[in-house]
Amino acid sequence: MKPIAELSAHEAGAIRFVLFDIDDTITEDGLLLRQSYNALWDLRQAGICAIPVTGRPAGWCDLIARQWPVSGVVGENGAFALYMEEGKLKRLLHPKAPEPSATRTKLTELKRAALEAFPGLRVAKDQDFRLFDLALDFAEEQPDLGLPLAGRVKDFCQANGAVAKVSSIHVNAWYGDYDKLSMSEHFLSSRFGFDPIIDKCSLLYVGDSPNDEPMFKHFPLSCGVSNIARYKEIIQNLPQFVTEKPFGYGFAEVVRVLLNLIA
Repeated sequence: MKPIAELSAHEAGAIRFVLFDIDDTITEDGLLLRQSYNALWDLRQAGICAIPVTGRPAGWCDLIARQWPVSGVVGENGAFALYMEEGKLKRLLHPKAPEPSATRTKLTELKRAALEAFPGLRVAKDQDFRLFDLALDFAEEQPDLGLPLAGRVKDFCQANGAVAKVSSIHVNAWYGDYDKLSMSEHFLSSRFGFDPIIDKCSLLYVGDSPNDEPMFKHFPLSCGVSNIARYKEIIQNLPQFVTEKPFGYGFAEVVRVLLNLIA
């Protein structure tokens, strides 16, 4: 990974979209940092679309789409995108996302089995605001159960037929052939005319954890905030760049470098 300071003016000049994870990418200890939020306003004022891509639930995404200075939000690991248009909240579902009711029974059974198999594991406190997936908390609240256990929970969910990803705080599991990457491209294409082949270099992705790896691998311009070092041994496709600072301070660093280059 190269320092983000090595981003070139040519690369920066092509960027129209900044997509980013939320937890531990723009937050620290669960709090949205002032530096991160100011950076989102700076991107908006520069005419660059900022779009969070998160495992957080539909209920959170409703607020984010309405109240943050963003151009939309991809939620629940790619099940949908929410955005504002002419003062109204709009929803775009992934073409392969099932109706929530179609998988509710399977997710309930998966939850029961996972909690029984892993003592100490708990359901995430934001589960009631979710439509499409199950979030199992291993590190958002204390005690932190550790990455090795999170990996075993992921394998357990996959063995039960679910798709599962490890974030910095949750193991997310769902039934349906969708993910952050395909929904991000679907949303960008539908909303902004983005061409997934021609326009790859117009997007910079910023993240911090293993579930960001498909985005790191796919997009030529990607950056990890420095706390990604925690996962270096388990991420095979690391981002092209890395910041000096962690968490939302690192995100603000990325935005500052980008905007200085295009000023």
